[in-house]
This record gives sequence, C-alpha cells and structure tokens, in this order.
Amino acid sequence: MTNAAEWSGPVGNAWAQEWHRTDRMFSGLAPHLDAAILAAAPPAGGKALDIGCGAGSTSLALASARPDLMVTGIDVSPELVAVAQSRAQASPNCTFLTADLDHDTPIADPNSVDLFVSRHGVMFFADPGATFVRLRAAARPGAALVFSCFRAAAANPWASTLVADVTGAAPAATTTGYAPGPFGFADPAIPAAFLAAAGWQPAEPEPIDFTYIAGDGADPLAEAVALLRRIGPIASAIRTAADPHAMVDRLATMLERYRTGDLIAFPAAAWLWRATA
Repeated sequence: MTNAAEWSGPVGNAWAQEWHRTDRMFSGLAPHLDAAILAAAPPAGGKALDIGCGAGSTSLALASARPDLMVTGIDVSPELVAVAQSRAQASPNCTFLTADLDHDTPIADPNSVDLFVSRHGVMFFADPGATFVRLRAAARPGAALVFSCFRAAAANPWASTLVADVTGAAPAATTTGYAPGPFGFADPAIPAAFLAAAGWQPAEPEPIDFTYIAGDGADPLAEAVALLRRIGPIASAIRTAADPHAMVDRLATMLERYRTGDLIAFPAAAWLWRATA
C-alpha cells in the first residue's frame, strides 16, 4: 500500500530525484496515453487538470501539443511539484501546485474544467469515490477524464516475478476490494464502480501493453539497479532487509535475465480509461 503521506514524504522525494529514470520507465506508455488525452481534449481553448502530475511529463506534453489549453498539474509531493515547475519554464500555459486531493477542496471552480488526465496518479487516494465526486463537480458538462493505471501485478513481472526472485518470497496476495497503491485499480470493476457512483460515464478500459525500461545506455545494469533500489516494491524490500547490500547484489544478478544489449526492460501491462461527465 502506498498512501498520500508516503507520496508527500519519502516516496515522492525518491520519485523527484529519479524523475529522469521514471520518465524513461513510462516512455513506452506515454504515446498511448498522450494520444488518448489529445483525442479527448476540447477543440479550442479550455482548462485541463492533471491529477497526481508527478514530475510533470503528461502536463507538459499536453501543454506543448495544445498551447491554447490552460493545463494545471496537481500533486501531493512538494518535491515533485518543484521538479515540474522547473521543467515548465518555457510553457506559459502550464502551472503546477501542491495539494492533497483527498482533502483539499475545492479542486477548481464548479463546472470549470474541460479535461481531467492522469498517468498512474489515481490509485493512491484514501477515498477514490469522494475524490471522483469532487472532480465531477468541477467538470463542465461533457468534460472528459482520461487516465492510466496498472493491470494485475502478475502481468507486470518487475512487481511480481522479479520481487520473488530477489527477495525469495512471492509478493503478498492482493486483497479484495480497493487499497491505495500501484495496483489499486488493477481490477477494472473497482474504478468502474467508483466512476459510475460519482456520476461519470466510463467506457470499457483499453488494455495497453508496453515496455517498462529499467535501464539503458552504456551501463544499463547500473541504471536499472539505481532505479529499482529506490522506486517500486523491491525498493521497499531493500529498505527493510536485514542485509540490504546482499539484496542489491541479488537484484543486479536477477536483472541480467532481462538484459538485451544495452537495454534492461520488462513487459508491462496497463489499463487506459476514458470517461465523460
């Protein structure tokens, strides 16, 4: 489980420091998500809100493609927002702010937002149902919501097979129902129910398979170890291990299985959701 308190503290800090690597990690997903966002954007002008914007990649891609659209990225992590702001110097139509959407209201003026987007930022709310209600209240009639989230951990070996190989124990079984975390929306019935109850009209989610790049370049193994020892489920195991150095060494050994030339990468699986207000 990963909650807002962790994102506003050590988890968010790690992602802020590793934003180059996490952007690379999602580079195979970004074209699918960005294309869906542009297809859902209002035809001219308007206001967009990026939920859990992180270091700002999705906000900045949208702002660049649509300079007539005012884009606001919101994240609970002040460190991530600071990175996003630093990247937005040449994007006058893109701003970022720190807020906890579980508690900070109003998100925006009622009936004022034309487009809501998120790259894997919607699975960490303490109460997604209440948050989707607040988003719906801020939406103009017919506004679009587009977001991505992971499918099951079993379809994402960096969070399942690799964890078992490195730690010697399979990841804990997923609980039924919703719990905040990267796989909180893996079961599509869960977000579908939250969205419908909040007054959104969700379409069937689209499965997206992409390449999760952990390391590349001259020393992809070192790059992958540097990322995964700080980001994701193995990072949590390393922090609590009796011998973290031994676990990092085992991680490096296991990662060699996923090396092809100058790339260490995993198959990854996501859902792409679309809904209308």
